[in-house]
Amino acid sequence: MNDGLLIAIIGAALAAILPGIGSAIGVQMGGRAASGVMSEKPELFVRLLILQALPGTQGIYGFLTAVILINRLGLLGGSAPALTTGQGWLFFGACMPITIVGLLSALYQARTAVSAIHMTAKQPKASTSGMIMTAVVETYAILALLAGLLLIWNIPF
Repeated sequence: MNDGLLIAIIGAALAAILPGIGSAIGVQMGGRAASGVMSEKPELFVRLLILQALPGTQGIYGFLTAVILINRLGLLGGSAPALTTGQGWLFFGACMPITIVGLLSALYQARTAVSAIHMTAKQPKASTSGMIMTAVVETYAILALLAGLLLIWNIPF
């Protein structure tokens, strides 16, 4: 395996790993808060489940980025291209927007989701507002995903 390909694969791996870790922590934070609320108000399950799940999307975006890069490199078909070290770094860099923003936005979205869960416990009809506030944080993960994909699709080799 050449160095360029190895660097690109490390970028793809980080894109899957770090947002996945952020999402796992975020979903756990939401689940812990929701469990406390459900012990007293089990009828709020569906509303709380949605709020708990929202921080999980960044992990999906990171995984999607990794799969698209692996596919772009032809690795799903079993053929590994020869990449220069410079090309490897370009692909690595293309993975960094979702790697970094995905990790951090999952954690910050989880904090917002926990607040929305607490709000829903006190005012169940406000859960939609809490979902909207939680989803706004995700905007930045979506922008990072798009930036990374545009870079991946446009790096020549």
